[in-house]
Amino acid sequence: MKPNKQVAKIGATVTGADNMPEIREGQTVALLQELHILTRDGKMNQDSRRKLKQVYHLYQFIEPLLKEVLAEKESVSLVDHGAGKSYLGFIIYDLFFKALNDNSHIYGIETREELVARSQELAKQFNFPGMSFLPLSVAESTESKLLPDQIDVVTALHACNTATDDAIHFALKKKAKYMVLVPCCQAEVATVLKKNKAKSLAKSALTEIWRHPIHTREFGSQITNVLRCLQLEAHGYQVNVTELVGWEHSMKNELIIATYKNLPRQRPSERLQEVLETLGLEEMGNRFFTEQVAKQ
Repeated sequence: MKPNKQVAKIGATVTGADNMPEIREGQTVALLQELHILTRDGKMNQDSRRKLKQVYHLYQFIEPLLKEVLAEKESVSLVDHGAGKSYLGFIIYDLFFKALNDNSHIYGIETREELVARSQELAKQFNFPGMSFLPLSVAESTESKLLPDQIDVVTALHACNTATDDAIHFALKKKAKYMVLVPCCQAEVATVLKKNKAKSLAKSALTEIWRHPIHTREFGSQITNVLRCLQLEAHGYQVNVTELVGWEHSMKNELIIATYKNLPRQRPSERLQEVLETLGLEEMGNRFFTEQVAKQ
């Protein structure tokens, strides 16, 4: 392969003959260069290889969901929260959305206006009309009139701390069929555990699980995602939890995929409340009970 011959062509895509095993078939080379995943001479460093592997691994979970939506509807909408430089959104659009001839759309939500402006420029440069980028927080986007009332797929890749919870709130309000979440650093539950530790020590020997500071942090992170899964189940979703990639690539590795199936809600709702009470986290009830849970 001679990468420089492809650099000049914005629409040039990787084919089987290009001998770049890390890059998916049909991917636009110039786009990967503009995203700084590939260098100008078509090379890839270790960091970009790791980043691309994560996005591709996530894409293999998202692609079937997009196809399922299109099997039922004429178009599909996806909102990517905490989009950053929009690696995920651009790669999904390049591999899937650009071949569609309908009203399908990807919305990138990001607070940093300079990243939003750059993403808008790239979408125009590569003629991706079905992409929009909004300078909003995840919480602000839930009330924004710039987004449709209903969204099919909601993603949040490495959304830090409560941003993942805000993405869940957004998806619940928008009646999303699917959620694909990769939580990142999360400290809120650990802070409450630490605050109530002295009071809890006398109540249960289980408090030993989070007595030491490092255990408080790790257990707080673990229980946060457990509560999120129960929350989703309490709203009728089927939840699957798996690894995003191997541990050698990222310690923030948990992937939560939720599919709305209108499942019974009462049991997970009761379990959620029980976990909050057992761990002394009752004050966090408003975060995880985001709307009235319907009875069976």
